[in-house]
Amino acid sequence: MAATHNPGKAREIAGLLDGRFELVAAGELGLPEPEETETTFVGNALLKARHAADRSGLISIADDSGLSVSALGGAPGIYSARWAGPDKDFAHAMALVEQRVEETGSDDMAAWFTSALAVAWPQGPAVVVEGRVDGQLTFPPRGDRGFGYDPIFIPAQSEGGVGGQTFGEMDPAAKDGISHRALAFAKLKAALFD
Repeated sequence: MAATHNPGKAREIAGLLDGRFELVAAGELGLPEPEETETTFVGNALLKARHAADRSGLISIADDSGLSVSALGGAPGIYSARWAGPDKDFAHAMALVEQRVEETGSDDMAAWFTSALAVAWPQGPAVVVEGRVDGQLTFPPRGDRGFGYDPIFIPAQSEGGVGGQTFGEMDPAAKDGISHRALAFAKLKAALFD
């Protein structure tokens, strides 16, 4: 089970699982979203995986991820989804990032995405890993692929490096090859299957 109510995140998780498992999203089962009370991506991923596993009786995988901006001292970080508000308006969230960076007067556009993945067994053990991809912000947003902050983030590994494609412009398979979630999945696969 994917302990997420985010359709974009559920699609990425399903793709990264390579068809090894049947994936059911928490939203499909009507499970409530737990309040994210932890102070780290790892803590929130574990909290969500445990919540889903214990309530569904299924092995659950959860992701807590977000964008961190150097000029903003790492914000929005674990609050990335909250910056989008209750309606999950990421156009608003991206505009807010741009506004806050401009307010700092800094020309530092360094940013990174972090993904923490947790797998929890009902009333049992858990495994947690973390992946990170560094890059640069770009404004205005570019591309309509991906989700969340993808249109303002150019990963350092993109075609052409800085000045290359944003996650929002990339073919989903190309993004899945270099993203923070893909890096975390590689660590998770090694932890679970190697």
